[in-house]
Amino acid sequence: MPGKLPYNIWKLLIPIAIGTAICLFPKPEAVDPRGWQLFGIFVATISGIVLKPLPMPAVALVGLLFCVVTKTLRLVEDGFQGFAEPVVWLVVFVFFIARGFIKTKLGHRIAYSFVALLGKYTLGLGYGITITELIIGPAVPSNAARAGGIIYPIVKSIAETLGSRPEDGTARKLGSFLTLVAFQGNLIVSSMFLTAMAANPMAQAIAAKQGVHFSWIDWFIAAIVPGTCSLILVPLVLYFIYPPQLKVLPQAVSIAKKNLRDMGTMTLQEWTMAFVFLIMLLVWIIGEKYKIPAASAGLFGVCVLLLTGILSWKDILEEHEAWSTVIWLSILIMMSGHLEKLGLINWFSESVGNIFSGSHSIAALFGLAIVYFYSHYFFASNTAHVGAMYGAFLMIAIAAGAPPVGSALLLGFFSSLFSSMTHYSTGSAPVYFGMGYVQVSEWWLYGFVVSVLNITIWLGIGYLWWSFLGIM
Repeated sequence: MPGKLPYNIWKLLIPIAIGTAICLFPKPEAVDPRGWQLFGIFVATISGIVLKPLPMPAVALVGLLFCVVTKTLRLVEDGFQGFAEPVVWLVVFVFFIARGFIKTKLGHRIAYSFVALLGKYTLGLGYGITITELIIGPAVPSNAARAGGIIYPIVKSIAETLGSRPEDGTARKLGSFLTLVAFQGNLIVSSMFLTAMAANPMAQAIAAKQGVHFSWIDWFIAAIVPGTCSLILVPLVLYFIYPPQLKVLPQAVSIAKKNLRDMGTMTLQEWTMAFVFLIMLLVWIIGEKYKIPAASAGLFGVCVLLLTGILSWKDILEEHEAWSTVIWLSILIMMSGHLEKLGLINWFSESVGNIFSGSHSIAALFGLAIVYFYSHYFFASNTAHVGAMYGAFLMIAIAAGAPPVGSALLLGFFSSLFSSMTHYSTGSAPVYFGMGYVQVSEWWLYGFVVSVLNITIWLGIGYLWWSFLGIM
């Protein structure tokens, strides 16, 4: 359309200017010159994603182009590394599996059952989704698998069943609220159980190398009070600051029960879909013990659905959001990983340590925890962030005189909660963002609000609880 191209060019020039300004700023001596350049390109790419001069995958590809033409990274050896990340393909597979839930009508059956049980109020549906996360959280050690394979199809089916679809302008009717509640609930539950997120045992192992030991039950007891408060307050706050247009659903329960009766008994395709799902769930539960990647379970599920005819190759090709996610998520994960390899993250950690040296022990711990939390803007993976910074920040906190176990657990809890802010932060984020119910600007704004709420809860109520337990 006339006039649109110049507007997009202007919007593209803003992130380019931001990135250029960062690159021209004198780099720290401890950082590889390419690392500083990559930092500028990464910030410019994120700015472009928020401003949307082009579709998100196109902005990511432009960011990759700048990495190559500036010789910051090599295209094949470095630039394509993100496309081999298991979490990317797990996210893509769960998009396909969710289509199987919807195509067989099993997703609608589950959605109708949910609505029949909890559907009188929208807030009740939100809490129902959160409780479901809480129940399955300890058994499924992948937040992306829980979100994509279990909760995502339920949320999508409930929203569509009650007439809320992003493509027809009814996203805010119900789907937007449920999407954010499901995502934030996923992260809170991940913080409450040592086995609810892959990076948690990693943090446990890193802490043990520094002589700090805690068990599954230690983690759970320390997290139960602040975690429960977050599970109660976060959906409630979102309900008021990001309200659904449908708040009371007086006819929803009766309609859901009628539709369940009309659907009759489960069809062969529904039984097949349910069987595939249960096998995947079993693999996700035992996978860590037997070293079976979560993405392998997703691949198994997709292949079985193709072989049984539940999904066709046309269905796979038409899942456009999945293929878009492959591009932008892979590139952001690649950039984030190379920021660590090129020394930027180590420099940042050391700089933070210098800032808090000499502070009161608890003040230093809380300051470190907050910096650790918000530094996740520069990461596209919980595991990468924990691997890069958890050990360094724990060492600094202990050196400042903070309680070792309390410090290790607090940083561990924040290693899930810090994913609340962006749509690329962890495996479950692109799954929910890909539904299309929440715009990037809304995701970042309300994600930041939730981050402040969670920090207040965990450093306030959490600190009192940990003092009572004697670990602070």
